[in-house]
Amino acid sequence: MRGLTKKTALITGGASGLGKAIAERLTEEGATVVIADLNEDAGKELAEKLKGYFIKTNVTDAASVEAAVAYTVEKAGKLDIFVNNAGIDGAQAPTHESTLENWHKVIDINLNGAFYGLKYALTQFVKQNTGGTIINTVSIVGMVGFANIPPYTATKAALINLTRSTAVEYGKYHIRVNAVAPTTVLTPLVQHFIDSAEDPAAMKQHMETMNPIPGIPEAADIAATVAFLASDDAKFITGITIAVDGGYTAQ
Repeated sequence: MRGLTKKTALITGGASGLGKAIAERLTEEGATVVIADLNEDAGKELAEKLKGYFIKTNVTDAASVEAAVAYTVEKAGKLDIFVNNAGIDGAQAPTHESTLENWHKVIDINLNGAFYGLKYALTQFVKQNTGGTIINTVSIVGMVGFANIPPYTATKAALINLTRSTAVEYGKYHIRVNAVAPTTVLTPLVQHFIDSAEDPAAMKQHMETMNPIPGIPEAADIAATVAFLASDDAKFITGITIAVDGGYTAQ
C-alpha cells in the first residue's frame, strides 16, 4: 500500500511509542511526516530516519502548537493529515485521593493540548480549502468506566465527543475527524510499567487476558488503523471512534 503518497502529516507526540509507530507507518504509506514532540533528540533522530521533519513542541502552549502547524506548511507546502496523539496517563489514585496538581497536568496535556491541535489544524484546513483529515488518539477508558485514573478517563471521553462535534461542524469543508481508541498497547512505557509491577509475570498475564482476543497489541496495530483513517479509502468516514481493543469494549 502507498495510499498516502504526496500527503503531509503532522503528528504530536510523534517521537516515541504509539506516535513513533504512526510516523513510521504513514511514511511507509508514502506520506511526508512532521514530528512534533518535546523530546528533541529522539524526534530529530526519527525525522532523519524517515526523511521527514521535526519541530520541538509543547502541546500545553497554544503558540507552540500553532507554530508546529505553520512549520509543517513552511516545509511541505501544505497540511493533509493531523494526528492528535500527545498525551499522558498521569498518576494512579482513587478520585478522592487524586491531587489537584495531577488533575490539572493531565487535563492540560490531554485535553487543552488536543483542543489546540484541533483549532490550528482546522484553521489551516479551512484556509487551504482542500479538505483534510484529523485522527485523535483516545482510549477505551474513554468509552467505559475505569478506576483510579480519573483525569485520564475524563480527557479521553471528552475528546471522543469533541471528535463527533468537530466532524459535524467541518464536514461541509470535506474535513474528516475520527478517533482511534486502543486497549493497552505494548510500548516501552507499558513494558516499563509491567517490569515495575510487584509481580511482573502476573501483570503481563492480566494484560494478555483482559481482551477477548488474547495478547497485547503492538503499536503497529494501532498505526495501521490510523493509516486507514488517513487514507482516501476512508473518505466517507467521519465522527467515529474505532476501538482497537481485541473486543474489550464488546464485553
